[in-house]
Amino acid sequence: MSILVVGASGATGKLLVEQLLSEGHQLKIVVRTPEKLPDSWKSNTQLSITKANILDLSNKEMVALTANCHAVASCLGHNMSLSGIFGHPRKLVTEATKRLCTAIKVNKPEQPIKFVLMNTTGNRNRDLDEPISFAQNCIVGLIRFLVPPHADNEAAAEYLRAVIDQNSPFVEWAAVRPDSLIDKHEVSPYEIYPSPTRSAIFDSGKTSRINVGHFMASLITDNTLWNKWKGQMPVIYNKES
Repeated sequence: MSILVVGASGATGKLLVEQLLSEGHQLKIVVRTPEKLPDSWKSNTQLSITKANILDLSNKEMVALTANCHAVASCLGHNMSLSGIFGHPRKLVTEATKRLCTAIKVNKPEQPIKFVLMNTTGNRNRDLDEPISFAQNCIVGLIRFLVPPHADNEAAAEYLRAVIDQNSPFVEWAAVRPDSLIDKHEVSPYEIYPSPTRSAIFDSGKTSRINVGHFMASLITDNTLWNKWKGQMPVIYNKES
């Protein structure tokens, strides 16, 4: 498969790329600082590297980037610094999602392209009746107002849910919602649910980044799994022992 990964240099994006490379897929990635990438990536013939800020690419470049791809995966996020949280672009994830989907539609692929977005359990799937306590709703509302990256994550998923919807002939989507992210060296057992089974604020679970990368790769490459979760926002937790 030919797969485009944006946010490939991030903590989770790197693990997704490694997973897909190990399976023998051809990848395109867009990174701002390719010099920081592993040397093994720079010499890997499976990997095509574009040096750019994703939002600085022209519409024509976006169309070329998504051409002939079978899937697009976004692990984009904001740096956890003052400038990353409160600086521009505040709508990095949302604008990249919109522009990538638009580019895919311009290409008019014969088969729908899979778009897998890394999201968060702090975001509700408004297609489902996901219960949330009054206290959590108040805190999430405050976070939405005070922390721009959270609102960005919500808007990106909402664009897929409400605009791309379930009926696009060119784009199919899934938004993967991990809980509190942790680092592990190996894939471990994990569980997938349609909705959170615990409070993201008061009783958050753990999700290792490598498990997120593994699940996103599996969605892209396993059509049975994709057909189960496309058009949804699956939640991923590490399996508790």
